[in-house]
Amino acid sequence: MTEERAADKPTDGTESHDPAFPEAFLSFMRQGWRDSELAVTPAPQAPNHAKRRAALSAAFPGETLVIPTGNEKVRANDTAYPFRAGSDFAYLTGDLEPDSVLVMRPNGSGHDATLYMRPRSSRQTDEFFRSRHGELWVGRRPTLTEKSTELGLPTADLAELEVALADLAPRRTRVLRGFDSRVDAAVRPYDGPRAEGQPARDHELAVVISELKLVKDEWEIAQLQEAIDATVRGFEDVARVLPADRGVSERLLEGVFALRARHDGNDVGYGSIVGAGEHATTLHWVHNHGTTRPGELLLMDMGVENRNLYTADVTRVVPVDGRFTPLQRQVYDIVYASQQAGIDFIKPGVEFREVHRTCMRVLAAGLADLGLLPVSVDEAMDEKSTVYRRWTLHGFGHMLGIDVHDCANASKEKYREGTLGEGYVLTVEPGLYFQPEDELVPEELRGIGIRIEDDVLVTASGAVNLSAGLPRAADEVETWLAAQREAGPRLPN
Repeated sequence: MTEERAADKPTDGTESHDPAFPEAFLSFMRQGWRDSELAVTPAPQAPNHAKRRAALSAAFPGETLVIPTGNEKVRANDTAYPFRAGSDFAYLTGDLEPDSVLVMRPNGSGHDATLYMRPRSSRQTDEFFRSRHGELWVGRRPTLTEKSTELGLPTADLAELEVALADLAPRRTRVLRGFDSRVDAAVRPYDGPRAEGQPARDHELAVVISELKLVKDEWEIAQLQEAIDATVRGFEDVARVLPADRGVSERLLEGVFALRARHDGNDVGYGSIVGAGEHATTLHWVHNHGTTRPGELLLMDMGVENRNLYTADVTRVVPVDGRFTPLQRQVYDIVYASQQAGIDFIKPGVEFREVHRTCMRVLAAGLADLGLLPVSVDEAMDEKSTVYRRWTLHGFGHMLGIDVHDCANASKEKYREGTLGEGYVLTVEPGLYFQPEDELVPEELRGIGIRIEDDVLVTASGAVNLSAGLPRAADEVETWLAAQREAGPRLPN
């Protein structure tokens, strides 16, 4: 990256590390620039965001709501992580730029929403070529008018935010805290009951937004399908470079998928898990420094995040040499049967935890068939026992959307202890994992880890598998892998 020279002293409108340019250079830089406007049109999804703000407004009449997106975070010294907008903020606005803050003020019948943002660096100041936020450093930012046109949302200069927040009464204001330290400091929290480490009033705001996100609208479902379709292509890309007769690094496969994610979307939706052999038994294996081996299995848990930040979350297990061994297939078929039972059970009105029990009972029965359960299936499934979970520590799945673990702040009554509703999107991902050091399983099972994960939409008639573009049954996986290898490597286009 381009090096920025150390400063001699700060200058108005610049930063401490900016050089003290001579006046002749500054004068020369301020002239001879042609101005241009962006060709901005209203975003087609802007009405969807407006409906979400209206629903949030109805939940908190007469109260001011402050929702920041967050700031860039330092990676190391003078470098930052790629910015990713705060999920709740993006859900309500569609804006993906850093530092912005949505303020919703009550107007008697609802709320007036204003997006405070960092506008285009004016040529009236030196910011456009001197500041790290300047146009010549990071590119053209939209003007207030351009952003307002795009989002259908009134905008204001971020420089005015401090004054706008100064007069907010704590007892009539709720803040989505933990995203922007400036906002947290500017709006004094109401010194009342606390929940989840923050004032209860502010926590309630996070809860309501999460619960609004449970039901996906038509546009959101299309975004998820786009991300899932790109993920299918990414899995195909990986399969096409996975040799059957020799080993390759997990990181090569991770990188191939990341190329697809970056080309077809925004990025990967989470750290890709590429677990060869016994690494598949580590649930969140993200080191990815191992090597595939013929005769072993390869578990890949990966998802593309699309350009509007909706993400897929899909897991597949493939035999590196192209064929499952009889024992590998036996374990795989248990997991497949568990997943299929869960998908078949899903429909509006069923309890989330009953989907879990449906999947787990099939796994427990499979463990009994393998001779591993120390008790009967019924005893193992009893809440006072659950010994089957030694080999499957996680639940059956989670909500999916603009976060890979979407709706995380929703109340347990609406989520984990609630019922599924039409328009919910969730993963179904049972798995069995036999650790290499587990002396309670036969040696031939040790080091085998299998998880099958798909992204499912709840409809009036039941579940629709949005990731059905990737085969799941063992025979189909073998056929698919052979077909990808025959097709050969490809670049995204």
